[in-house]
Amino acid sequence: MTQPMPSTARDGGIYRVSTAQKAAFERDGWVHLPGVLAPDEVAALATDYDRFLRGEITVAGKDFCDMSGDYTKTVEQFSIINVMLPRRYHPAWQGNVYEQRAASIAEQLCGAGMALDYDQLLAKRPQRDDAVFGWHQDLAYWPTDTPDLRTATCWLAIDDSTAENGCMRFVSGSHLVPLRPHRPLHGDRGKSHTLVTDLVKGDRVTLAEIARGDVTVHNERVLHGSGGNKSAGWRRAYIVAFRSAATVAEERRRGFTHSHNDAAKVLGSVGFARKK
Repeated sequence: MTQPMPSTARDGGIYRVSTAQKAAFERDGWVHLPGVLAPDEVAALATDYDRFLRGEITVAGKDFCDMSGDYTKTVEQFSIINVMLPRRYHPAWQGNVYEQRAASIAEQLCGAGMALDYDQLLAKRPQRDDAVFGWHQDLAYWPTDTPDLRTATCWLAIDDSTAENGCMRFVSGSHLVPLRPHRPLHGDRGKSHTLVTDLVKGDRVTLAEIARGDVTVHNERVLHGSGGNKSAGWRRAYIVAFRSAATVAEERRRGFTHSHNDAAKVLGSVGFARKK
């Protein structure tokens, strides 16, 4: 993938979303925003990102886990290293330039009153065909009866994200139809909480190949997933998800924190957050 050109949309903590990009988000349920972070900004985040992967930043319990299999695997067997709520375990990241620009993007795409709901790291090890996220809709993982379902999940590519290493893929427009039935990937959410659903006739899949520093933004109803990593390098992603402030407040009131360590409080019909 070619080196991205400098973005004129960046302005301090703001990333300016165009009218066409906002229209694509509303039409398709997702949008690709190029050059959200400059190369030096990505490099600074990548340094601490790799500290998480090496275990140099301590993450408690199942907030550090494997998203491709079950909770019985050892770290060496993980195909998709998942870190939930990295800003909790590394407070220096709170308010970083990515969070700032993602917040500006969420407000432009969804309107005023958005709040950061959770953040997450997802790293696919090299040459792991099983580093797959099955088809799903995020809304299957959390309450559907909250007052405001606006959401903007920002997915930053720390590495070029390609078909070979397991880039995001979307079914555009699937956010406009009812939520599909989901089932536990391994049959028992106590062993692995991942949910999946199925493609149906007429679904048209789009691969979201994006460059390092680019972001995709999707809403909670759009059908999406990602393939395995067949490449010799890592596929690292950094997710920051925004929902309406009213909905985040209602989630917290119910004890829904997006931490795997809080599963006993919230795991049931709704579960807790995970990502692609």
